[in-house]
Amino acid sequence: MEEELLAGVPCSSRAVESVIRVSTAGGLYGFCAGPHNARKLGLTGVSQASYVAKSIGRIGFQCGIVSGIFTVTNCGLQRYRGKSDWVNALVGGAVAGAAVAIRTRNWSHVVTTAGLVSIFSVLANSTRTDHLKQQPQQQH
Repeated sequence: MEEELLAGVPCSSRAVESVIRVSTAGGLYGFCAGPHNARKLGLTGVSQASYVAKSIGRIGFQCGIVSGIFTVTNCGLQRYRGKSDWVNALVGGAVAGAAVAIRTRNWSHVVTTAGLVSIFSVLANSTRTDHLKQQPQQQH
């Protein structure tokens, strides 16, 4: 049923919604982790507040970018292939993971990160679709 609801929604709309949600979650994580990290660095007062604000923005932005890349790739493959299956999640996770790790310029790190994100994406997608398959279909 969810597949039917999302069939007419453009990939760009899905990506924007995903970026907003995951950026917010990343920002909240930055808000929680920032003060701890600032204390470990010995920052206090205005410098600590500045560090926390930068953490919120940096982590929220990074999470949003990864989410956007994954969503656009996954949705684009779904539209192109005409299927909503684990392959879309696999490729979307690999592209998103590689995009995150490419900054390191260490190819083994890029491949490892792409593989891990890809595996977690497939697992998350399979649990979501298994849950949807278990729901009884309503007859109209």
